[in-house]
This record gives sequence, structure tokens and C-alpha cells, in this order.
Amino acid sequence: MIYKLRAIFFRLCKSCSLQPIAYSLLIGCSLLTSCATQPPVVKLEKAPVLPLSINRYFAFRKETQFLNDPTTFRPSRSDAINFMRRSYMWPATTRIEQDAIRGCYLNFYWWNHGPREDVTIRLEYFQAGLGNEVLAQEINYPQMQGSRTSIFKVIGDDYLENGRVTSWRALLIVDGKIVGLTQSFLWK
Repeated sequence: MIYKLRAIFFRLCKSCSLQPIAYSLLIGCSLLTSCATQPPVVKLEKAPVLPLSINRYFAFRKETQFLNDPTTFRPSRSDAINFMRRSYMWPATTRIEQDAIRGCYLNFYWWNHGPREDVTIRLEYFQAGLGNEVLAQEINYPQMQGSRTSIFKVIGDDYLENGRVTSWRALLIVDGKIVGLTQSFLWK
């Protein structure tokens, strides 16, 4: 699609001196559309059990987990580590603001190489203070195809009252079936 827009811009500006400006506008518009925000995360009261139907078109590529709690940080001389810690705490200046963003951040990188589908990614997790109670959060992506990054946060009061995430699993759900999954080593 971006190539079609570029061709239209160049045809319109072929004989005039506005071609560099048109190209700059095109790049700016494409950058803005690629920076779309993530759909809202929905917390579930109870996560229903779903049938397993693994699909080769869906896969998790990578998972990262970051515990943003300065009380647990060991001193580091690495600029990269210190930058990452500060970036998660960035907008907070007061103690109340810092407590609101303190907690566990889980990032999942996944893809759909098949046809466009309505995909739901669900995070099921245990927290240290809740014992065997499974908590869940979901994000819905309508007509999703290609690569995606989903970010789940267990922060603020959820983290301060119930503790850190001890184990988790992430599910890709299409038409009420689990088509892809990944889990932490400690998941039961």
C-alpha cells in the first residue's frame, strides 16, 4: 500500500519541485500509522478452559519479563541496564507515581502468517500472594495478520498487594480454540 501511495505522489509531483516534500510527507504518514497504540487490556474474572488446536500459522517468537521494583535491583555499572530501569520508571517523579508503575511487565512477540483472523491473546498467571488462584488478562486484535507485540502489566495495587508474578502462560485464541501457546518454566 505504501508503494501505491508513493507512486501517486510522484505522478502528481513529477513536473514540479514538490517531489521531495511529498516524499517527506509520505514517510511521516507511514511512521504515524505504524505507531498505532495497543488495544486495551481486559482483566477476566475467570478464565474459561478452551480446547487445544495448535495451528502452524500462529507462533510466539519471543517473551520478555521485567520486574520493575527498585527495592529488588542490585547495583549495576552497566549503562544499558541502568537505562532500562530508568525507562520503565520514566514519567514518575513522586513516590505515589512510582508505586503506580511498579510491578511486572510481560512482553510477547508473536505472529500470524496465515489469513487474517480475529485473534485474542490471553495471559494467565499466578501471583505470590494469591496461592493457586489463576488470574487472566486479554487483548483482542480484530483481523490480525503479521507480527505483533503484546504488552501485559501487573502493576500498581495488583503488584503491591499480591506480589510478583511467579508463573504464567500466554495463549493465542482464534474462534474459541487455542492455536498457539507459550509458558514459563514454573507453570503447572
